[in-house]
Amino acid sequence: MVLSKEESVNIPLVGAAPCGTPLFAEENIEQLIPVPKEKLQSGLRYFILRATGDSMNKAGINDGDLILCKQKLTARENDLVVALIDDEATVKEFHLEGDTIVLKPRSTNPEHQPRYFTKGENLKIQGIVQEVVRLFA
Repeated sequence: MVLSKEESVNIPLVGAAPCGTPLFAEENIEQLIPVPKEKLQSGLRYFILRATGDSMNKAGINDGDLILCKQKLTARENDLVVALIDDEATVKEFHLEGDTIVLKPRSTNPEHQPRYFTKGENLKIQGIVQEVVRLFA
């Protein structure tokens, strides 16, 4: 199926943001990916991130997948979030334990362990994962 311009919206594919460059800075946009309008909520901003590694493979997110995300600065329990940690983007499951934020991998690889953050640490929520984008040639 070929989408017409009226049926899709171009969403920016952004990469990790080295050297303190904001994740959504124009220079981080690799390309624009057409996404069907029915997958998007009106009034929200979206971005697409390329997954790297196997830390979220149990959540159906594999190395190289494109992930459609809602741009949001807050998260709820069990949300799959895009977070910036020291200016590097990561995708993990969000949990709160008291005043501690826990970012948990969902992986078959035991090498990946939860990371713990307290207020004031260099952790910024950038978005919530909506779904993996499947591209067909």
